[in-house]
Amino acid sequence: MITLRPADTRGHAEHGWLDSYHTFSFGSWHDAHYMGIGALRVINDDRVVGGAGFPPHSHSDMEIITYVLEGGLRHKDSTGGSTVLKPGEMQVMTAGRGIAHSEMNASGTEPAHFLQIWVVPDSRGATPGYQQKALDIDALRRGFALVAAPEAEQAPFRLLQDARLSIAWPVAGQRIETALPAGRQHYLHVARGSVQLGEHSLVSGDAALIRDDASLSLTASADSELLLFDLAA
Repeated sequence: MITLRPADTRGHAEHGWLDSYHTFSFGSWHDAHYMGIGALRVINDDRVVGGAGFPPHSHSDMEIITYVLEGGLRHKDSTGGSTVLKPGEMQVMTAGRGIAHSEMNASGTEPAHFLQIWVVPDSRGATPGYQQKALDIDALRRGFALVAAPEAEQAPFRLLQDARLSIAWPVAGQRIETALPAGRQHYLHVARGSVQLGEHSLVSGDAALIRDDASLSLTASADSELLLFDLAA
């Protein structure tokens, strides 16, 4: 069963320096029908103008994934992490018992476009941590590649939750099929491009909640970047 979430049903916040679309209730935008799916609590589609960003602020007890689509983000945190995050890389920050960080556009003039994703961890008070790595682009171009999962599964990034994130970068005309574990729910987010999912056409910002299907089959209508979340039902 597929339930569509069109991009234009998301919440929207325009702050001048920040243009943000919220998949789930966030900040001043609240919709009781969109509070998250399982442990997946936030997908914010953010665009930040040159020279701006999020100054130091604190989080606790959240797994925070940052995925850059355009430009670069300069990251600093209280664990000592300090780097620039670029397209083709990903960052996972475990806020745990408390972490302070800042995320600023690495350019003074060019915009940055990125997704920030929050996953509620399965326990509180974990040791704060920071992971950043380059993604395996060849694997992403072949189909959905697992990039984040519980530690025992040895994915490139660890999540403190029974949740998984796979990413695919299909080119126009490429067909992808992947098995979906039974008893789970899956959330497909089109970060960039467009795909045909059965009878449904999805474009950038669109998403689909998939339940009770044994597999996912889609064809890219344009070069695309796709995120697929595997979540407890």
